[in-house]
Amino acid sequence: MLLSIVQTINSYLSDYVLIILLIGVGLWYSVKTGFVQVRYFKEGMGKTFGQLSLSGKKHDAGMTSFQALATAIAAQVGTGNIVGASGAILTGGPGAIFWMWIIAFFGMATIYAEAVLAQVTRVRLEDGDIHGGPVYYITTAFKGSFGKFLAHFFAVAIILALGFFGCMVQSNSIGSTIQNAFGIPSWIVGIALVIICAAIFLGDVRRLASVTEKIVPIMACIFLVGGIFILIVRIKYIPETFGMIFKYAFQPNAIIGGSFGYALKTALSQGAKRGLFSNEAGMGSTPHAHALAHVEKAHDQGVVAMIGVFIDTFVVLTLNALVIISTLYTHDGILASGVIPETIGKANLAQTAFGTVMGEKFGAIFVAVCLFFFAFSTILSWNLFGKINVIWLFGKKSSLIYSVIALVFIFLGTLAANDLVWELSDMFNQLMVIPNALALFALTAMVLVEVKKAGK
Repeated sequence: MLLSIVQTINSYLSDYVLIILLIGVGLWYSVKTGFVQVRYFKEGMGKTFGQLSLSGKKHDAGMTSFQALATAIAAQVGTGNIVGASGAILTGGPGAIFWMWIIAFFGMATIYAEAVLAQVTRVRLEDGDIHGGPVYYITTAFKGSFGKFLAHFFAVAIILALGFFGCMVQSNSIGSTIQNAFGIPSWIVGIALVIICAAIFLGDVRRLASVTEKIVPIMACIFLVGGIFILIVRIKYIPETFGMIFKYAFQPNAIIGGSFGYALKTALSQGAKRGLFSNEAGMGSTPHAHALAHVEKAHDQGVVAMIGVFIDTFVVLTLNALVIISTLYTHDGILASGVIPETIGKANLAQTAFGTVMGEKFGAIFVAVCLFFFAFSTILSWNLFGKINVIWLFGKKSSLIYSVIALVFIFLGTLAANDLVWELSDMFNQLMVIPNALALFALTAMVLVEVKKAGK
């Protein structure tokens, strides 16, 4: 009963509300800023990779710009890139990836605005800690009881979506893939995960920053090397792979069945929903990290934030999608007919794809190791984002209780995460977008002031 209700809510959110808001706010800021994601792309790349470091400068509070980006990417590059993209392809066909690209392109302008507003509206607490994020710019955009309602709505949604249900989904993916690859019972993985996470959760933001700035570049490189190896082996299928992405973006009924209208809506909504879960642009999660960055002006972190979406969607997610499509959907693949065997699901699709070239066992191990780092780093960042909102709601003393509850959810995730948990995570992820998007529209002038200061 509850599952069907949540699924119905999610279908309306992803098919209508999400698409309108995500594409709407992305288009709005793209036009208003003169396509900031194109004009400042080179600057963003320079600021991102020009300060790449595995051991950044320490601050009394907050993070370096790269540490903030690493923490944001840690949140973005998680199960959404592997399991989420797999689910999008299985449900919406290869064409769903095209719509993910569209969402991400406009999302780069959205996340620029989010990072800029997070910088401009951030505050320093009495103990010296720096906090920022949507609750701070929502109450800047809307004064009085309406602003408080929207901010409280967002805070509760993100605590449930990321801090609790989201981390449960991530730990479930870790437990299931490691059990599949190594035969280690998922509950043992859960115990180990809780111990490691507890050591980081109970430290300050500098401890988390020190971990993410090391994990993110390393995990990305390992996955990229493995993915590029697969694509080199399957090089003759790459033109066909790209052809399928573009063909089935506009003719999805040819592979997923049903009427043209139904198939197109499915491909588009899967691209929007899974694109949001992957790069998080417009969701209001990553501004918490970008608010902590020590930069000269808000624009500097805005252009760095754009590169986070680019890396997440156009590099990591796209590489995974190309591997899946080039090995499983091309004419010699097991999914070429569009008929999905019962043994194939979103949880093991990537392992199956990598296994076609690396061998079944090694492919499963490779994806399990990558997914562990992806999902683990996401858990760390999501816990921080939830904690910032818990402190905003209840004060700093509440953070310990929150961390303990979060650890319980992480362990429970390795035991089982049923469809209801996934659906609840999706629902609260999508509900976060509504107050965040409203504030983004309302604070357009504030963002444009920072764009004008950049002067290019």
